[in-house]
Amino acid sequence: MQNYRRFYASLNRLPDGGIGEMKETLVSSFTNGRTIHLHEMTQKEYDAMCASLEERLGWKELLKKKRSLCLKLMQKAGVDTTDWQRINDFCRNPKIAGKVFAQLGVKDLDALQVKLRAIMGKGGLRQANVETVPQQKVHGKTIVAVPLSNVIGQA
Repeated sequence: MQNYRRFYASLNRLPDGGIGEMKETLVSSFTNGRTIHLHEMTQKEYDAMCASLEERLGWKELLKKKRSLCLKLMQKAGVDTTDWQRINDFCRNPKIAGKVFAQLGVKDLDALQVKLRAIMGKGGLRQANVETVPQQKVHGKTIVAVPLSNVIGQA
């Protein structure tokens, strides 16, 4: 391991008071007293410690609630939330979030929520104008001609 961002992000959310001592205590408790240094922990010990901290802080539950709220708002705004590709394409837009949905943190989800409410306040996402297309019956089958301008415009 070379990146301890997950641990320090959780540690900094704890109430102030001896963060250095708290780090040493946590590392020692998850390594059964073997070490007080992060770099001497195994990946399994590190993951268990981070998961415990996140659970204690309620971070995962908060993230889950904010993701759920954003997905509901996306659905109301007109995004097909049954297709993760569409959700990610929508979120990847620089005017929306600039990254895929799974990479959004709590602050990103808060900002996304504000943008989605603004979109809904303006009537939701615009749907492409669908022209009436001529239909023909050939050998008992209906053939529908779809103009390519509609297909290309949505891609």
